Amino acid sequence: MHSINNEKKEANIDVTQKSFGVLSEGQEVSLYIINAGDLSLSVSSLGACLTSLYLPSAQGKCSDVLLGYSTLESWTHNKAFMGALIGRFANRIAKGSFVLNDKEYHIPCNEGNNSLHSGPKGFDKRVWKAQPYKDNESAGVLFIIESPKGDGGFPGSVVAQVVYSLSKFNTLSINYEACSDDFCPINLTNHAYFNLKGEGSGSILDHEISINSHSYLEIDEDKIPTGRLLPVADTPFDFTKPKLIGKDIEKIGGYDHCFVIEGEAGSMRPCAKVYEKTSGRIMRVFTTHPGLQFYTGNSLNGIEGKLDSVYNKYSGFCLETQYFPDSPNHESFPSCIIGPGKIYKEQTLFVFDVKK
Repeated sequence: MHSINNEKKEANIDVTQKSFGVLSEGQEVSLYIINAGDLSLSVSSLGACLTSLYLPSAQGKCSDVLLGYSTLESWTHNKAFMGALIGRFANRIAKGSFVLNDKEYHIPCNEGNNSLHSGPKGFDKRVWKAQPYKDNESAGVLFIIESPKGDGGFPGSVVAQVVYSLSKFNTLSINYEACSDDFCPINLTNHAYFNLKGEGSGSILDHEISINSHSYLEIDEDKIPTGRLLPVADTPFDFTKPKLIGKDIEKIGGYDHCFVIEGEAGSMRPCAKVYEKTSGRIMRVFTTHPGLQFYTGNSLNGIEGKLDSVYNKYSGFCLETQYFPDSPNHESFPSCIIGPGKIYKEQTLFVFDVKK
């Protein structure tokens, strides 16, 4: 194993801010560039969105490994949720409805009869307040959003925050927190699409992945959980040992499934590992979340991305740490309900390395 260069990290920890443009309604959007060692991350106040992540390869070449867009205008039409912070509730809610404390709530449906990522006006469409910071170990940005009672059909007033930071130890940390004055479901995640060869460099089917999971959520034809947890053994969903993403993918038409992460939810534990041999790039994922949505970009279809890149099916993969989809409708799933006396607090780490 060859570690990413450590020599210049102490002198290369900073965060800078610049204008990304102004939305049609007059809101100014800022872009923050975070540098730590050999890593460089850009984040936007629109959608608290990860817009680029530059990593060195084993050959010393730095490439942007996140799919995305070059202009603010394109980011405002981000139908694929690239790099976005998803909330109030990530993933799907069946029929856009749930019952909490004997009251039924309705979330706008934007994927057939179901709600996906909180409907058409989730946190990914909002401009967040931002505060950059840096210290001797890391640099990052704190994003905060206030969501009033009834926002998107959800109960309770919510204040949510996410902190993105890069450390000199080649780690991207995402810290989520939310509180509410009433009982309500919360499920926050980031929807970054990765291609460790570099964005626009073809498919991710030749990436090798392992997932720390022995079971996954069975879903129906609308990708809604049935409530059953199925063993991954002897199925295309078995990633307990490293294998190519493309090995079994055509048997199921692409992955868009939630895996149950081994270990105690709430504690930091290994989640997944991805290796891309041509660049030598390695990404290890750790999380406190109970689940991981593994998505292989099945719906990407000729999306015009950064510079001259075009993103088609399997151009990127997502590792979305989160609570289980449709959790408000399944008492057997880990509870995503917060409220008086209970805050939402989760963390995910992406640790990068290279192998020669």
